[in-house]
Amino acid sequence: MKHRRSWSTALLVIGLTLYLAVNEPQTAYAMHIMEGFLPWGWALFWWILFVPFFIFGLRALIRITKETPELKIMLGLAGAFTFVLSALKIPSVTGSSSHPTGTGLGAVMFGPLPMSVLGSIVLLFQAVLLAHGGLTTLGANAFSMAVAGPIIGYAVYKGMMKSTRKQKLSIFAAAALADLSTYVITSLQLALAFPAEHGGVLASFAKFGGIFAVTQIPLAISEGLLTVLIWNWMQAHNSEELSVLQRRMKGAKQS
Repeated sequence: MKHRRSWSTALLVIGLTLYLAVNEPQTAYAMHIMEGFLPWGWALFWWILFVPFFIFGLRALIRITKETPELKIMLGLAGAFTFVLSALKIPSVTGSSSHPTGTGLGAVMFGPLPMSVLGSIVLLFQAVLLAHGGLTTLGANAFSMAVAGPIIGYAVYKGMMKSTRKQKLSIFAAAALADLSTYVITSLQLALAFPAEHGGVLASFAKFGGIFAVTQIPLAISEGLLTVLIWNWMQAHNSEELSVLQRRMKGAKQS
């Protein structure tokens, strides 16, 4: 049964990857900040801010794979979910586009640090293979989607579990707010780099945030619902691995 559940999860990962291959998105003005768009000073600033999270995330991933190697397939699922969702571009206003992020699921499962690695790898592949984002702006994109989003999503999940103890509602809120917070941070990054002539950073932040709010709010709600559906699927087919995850999270909290 255990091998059957592992194969079932592996097939889901493969299916998500094939879905992306068949429905490859077209190049668009996307929420990933494009190559060369940020001034060098700001691009370097976000790289410096991102790198420590990546290093701690690597240490967390190494610890997970050594202590619980049976969770490797679940790490693959979290990465594939992020890859597929964040590559799906949906047209927004002014010729731009919005997209889900997919980082809330991994943050709930493993905490925010591993997602700093998984999310940045996803962004690297998208920049190189799909022309979404860029290498100079990878630090900024990774900080917003792979660092800030998972941290906020994980904090929301833990806070709601303590107050309401309703897991499905907590997972929905974590995924939705991890998505929305990514766009808030990206809007702030753009506002800091390009303050408005009248109103400065705040006016620019309102402009960039408003561009994507129309499509991103319903996208965040949809991502929250989809994440709950994936969680239900894992409970049905990978309950043993989820039990290992929960025991591991409780042990990390106690230590």
